[in-house]
Amino acid sequence: MQTEVLVGRLSNATTAEEAGEVIKAFLPANGMAKVFSNEGKALEFKLTGEAYKTLEGAFQAEESREIIRPERGVHVAVITKPIIWYDGSIVTLQISDNLVELADTMTILFYVLVIASIIFLIPTLIGSTVLSRFLLNPIEKLTNTMKENIRDRKWNKIEHRNHSRDELYEMEVTFNEMIDQLKTNYEKQEDFVSNASHELKTPIQIVKSYAQLMERRGMDNPELLQESIQAIDSEADRMKKLVEQLLALAKNKKNVVHKEVEFHQLVEHSIVTFKQAYGREIEFHKNIESIYVMGSAEQLEQIIYILIDNALKYSKEKIVVSLFTYNGEVIFSVQDFGNGISEEEQERIFERFYRVDKARSRETGGTGLGLSIALTIAEEHNGKLTVESTEGEGSTFTLVLPILKKKSQPTE
Repeated sequence: MQTEVLVGRLSNATTAEEAGEVIKAFLPANGMAKVFSNEGKALEFKLTGEAYKTLEGAFQAEESREIIRPERGVHVAVITKPIIWYDGSIVTLQISDNLVELADTMTILFYVLVIASIIFLIPTLIGSTVLSRFLLNPIEKLTNTMKENIRDRKWNKIEHRNHSRDELYEMEVTFNEMIDQLKTNYEKQEDFVSNASHELKTPIQIVKSYAQLMERRGMDNPELLQESIQAIDSEADRMKKLVEQLLALAKNKKNVVHKEVEFHQLVEHSIVTFKQAYGREIEFHKNIESIYVMGSAEQLEQIIYILIDNALKYSKEKIVVSLFTYNGEVIFSVQDFGNGISEEEQERIFERFYRVDKARSRETGGTGLGLSIALTIAEEHNGKLTVESTEGEGSTFTLVLPILKKKSQPTE
């Protein structure tokens, strides 16, 4: 815009002196002015400094604007514009401005950007390092712990942080819970294998001993032969029952299709079967005639069988079976009037192979798996199996199952 004003003032000049005064007035502080004739040479009149002698120029008929960088290394803005000179001829006016302030400003801006980058970069690096350690250290610790557990067959856990409860904390807690569960299941598996081996080893040893005894003396002693046959037959029955229960325990862990089951009918059928087989007194109390649950009829009948069978084995008196509904649940209980179970043993009564009276269990053919199987089935049916017992008075085992809502049955 300043060039346009200069051109307007020059159009009013009538002599070279007046034109020179006008150019001096508008000359940039760090710039120069040149006038070129149409012959391509600079007129005798020119205003320039020593620093601009290397800046080339020439006559041109078109206006141009450019920024060049001469040898001294500072950018120069150059405006070239054809004008009418004081004598009426066409000349080219070249105005140049040394962009010293712009260079200084750019230099300052460069240093400001460098310093600002450093100021922001250092905290960023520190923050990223701290954050990476915060995020990666727990994961690395978890990975190392898992590798140690695999390599050394250990059950090491992670010391989780208590100061924050973020996703990493939840991961550490979950990992520790998983390790505890794996350890418990592994120990239970070892105990199961050990107990199963022991339970099978005993009858096998008895069978082998009686077989050897018959081989040595059985031919000449009919009474010994009969005793050996009975013992072998009894121990074979025990092994058969143990194997069947082991298979049942494994089978109950598989996915079984659940259907509508009329639970009252299962209970009545089981009671009739036991009365006919054992000739024992079994009282049946109920407040319903029909009740439906969702589950496997075969497995539910197995629970009923196990609870009634246990009550008959460990009690010489009558037993009481009850079936009623309460608060949307069906409650089935079996009460005996035997010796009862101590509080310490009640906590372990549902463990595999655990037997309250081992001598008594051997006499009755117990294996210690029945209640464990019953508990597994109950849990698979979203139910609960509990025991209440008083020493010297007897025990009551209670099975609670959710009722399958049907229009035709009570909803007490």
